[in-house]
Amino acid sequence: MKQDMIVIIDLGSEENSALAREIRAFGVYSEIYPHDITLAELKANDNIKGVILNGGPNNVVDGVEIDVNGDIYNLGVPFVAYDFPKALCEKGDSSNLKSWLFDVCKAEANWNMANFVADQVELLRKQIGNKKVLLALSGGVDSSVVAALLIKAVGKNVTCVHVNHGLLRKGEPEQVINVFGKELDADLVYVDAVDRFLSKLEGVTDPEQKRKIIGAEFIRVFEEEARKLEGIDFLGQGTIYPDIVESGTKTGKAVKAHHNVGGLPDDLKFELVEPLKYLFKDEVRACGKELGLPDNMVYRQPFPGPGLGVRCLGAITRDRLEAVRESDAILREEFDNAGLRGKVWQYFTLIPDIKSVGVRDNARSFEWPVIIRAVNTVDAMTATIEPLPYDLLNKITSRILSEVKGVNRVLYDITPKPTGTIEWE
Repeated sequence: MKQDMIVIIDLGSEENSALAREIRAFGVYSEIYPHDITLAELKANDNIKGVILNGGPNNVVDGVEIDVNGDIYNLGVPFVAYDFPKALCEKGDSSNLKSWLFDVCKAEANWNMANFVADQVELLRKQIGNKKVLLALSGGVDSSVVAALLIKAVGKNVTCVHVNHGLLRKGEPEQVINVFGKELDADLVYVDAVDRFLSKLEGVTDPEQKRKIIGAEFIRVFEEEARKLEGIDFLGQGTIYPDIVESGTKTGKAVKAHHNVGGLPDDLKFELVEPLKYLFKDEVRACGKELGLPDNMVYRQPFPGPGLGVRCLGAITRDRLEAVRESDAILREEFDNAGLRGKVWQYFTLIPDIKSVGVRDNARSFEWPVIIRAVNTVDAMTATIEPLPYDLLNKITSRILSEVKGVNRVLYDITPKPTGTIEWE
């Protein structure tokens, strides 16, 4: 069953995602489009029940106030101007959002994961047909859900490629091979590219440059694997909506370039397949459950595409990268022991490229600090800090200082998002 849709057209609002989530909370699907979308592009979806023109402070681009293409008003559905979260206004009159959705647009509350999965399977089959798709499988929640969707839609026409770029967490490559290659019987290709990636990243300090190098190198690896496999026309990615928002839109400023958005090369040889790109993280997890993925996969810790490359701050070195990996493993183990798995949304360690004076074995040490970050969020757009018990922090600190080479301090970051982002780079 196809789901009714409400289109949100971005006219400079900073609240597009909040509005989309509110509409979805009423059981009606919503998508966000740029201000210059055309009538033909809108008509490509025959389930649109209404259009919201969502204005806001970012309505001037390159010195010109933006507006929609006039012909979109010929779509044949109700249009309304919206000033979220203040009021929904049509011809000067207020009404609430719920009334507009159901009384004016006559939308049905049929937005749920069962329908979303059914729609995406149909769309994927139309897009891919009998051709083949290569999936960038990190083993994280997003790419795992995409893998399950693709397998459901086109079966053995999916080849999953897991690239070990040397920036994964401890034990992660082995886990991916076991879950996907053995338990799920996926067509899995494992690529050891540790030296290749670390060589490209040597001496690079700027986080945006690191992300783009990692993203571009990923594509090169996939192109090489595609040539080996022959007949690959599509590239699957676990892109979700916060990735797109933070990478910058036509009216929104970029926060950081995600490797699967801002890091893609201009001469990309594949057509992208991104079935989750309008979902928020909690919706991705719900989709995974609908597809029958196990809880330990659906609710696993979120992990950025560039991996530990954005947690080894500044220029990446192998010794500091290993310190990040080991300290992160200790943190995750102690959170599990304390019963915090599934209760804290994301927790990890990072190490900046600075050293401080300390004391070790009654002598001067000059070593790195480890920074702990633990946050809670619903959609990754904002985040609050988890107040960890001091006894737990003390135990984690003691283990890191005694077990991780090159570290003499442990710090806890208590900055919410905003003003900080969840990751440091």
